[in-house]
Amino acid sequence: MTTFTRTVLFTDTDGRARFRAEAVALDQGSPQARLSELLPTQGLQLRESPVGFKSEFHVSSHPQWVFILQGQMEIGLQDGTSRVFGPGEHFFSADLLPTGAVFDPEVHGHWSRQLGQEKLVTVFVRA
Repeated sequence: MTTFTRTVLFTDTDGRARFRAEAVALDQGSPQARLSELLPTQGLQLRESPVGFKSEFHVSSHPQWVFILQGQMEIGLQDGTSRVFGPGEHFFSADLLPTGAVFDPEVHGHWSRQLGQEKLVTVFVRA
């Protein structure tokens, strides 16, 4: 079976953000156009971030797909690791505050920033 690899930014059991890869089955459509099942969404937002943009540590307010249209986006984790996503790349942001937790910027979340000399243009699709 053909699959699509979804990169997921998630909150692990210790409250820290991590990345993992998940397979999404492409078991519908035809051999020339394999499709996944229809995935639910709640809306779409466009974002433009200027050269030099960098956020503080934060968590996502809701699960969402993030697609990079232009520029580069770096996502940094509490453990010091980071990943860079460029045009045509994506990740699924499900780094949510654990139930009952109070946000602690020393433990929870991730930061994001624009890299390079080109503004960052992204699409957020809420799941």
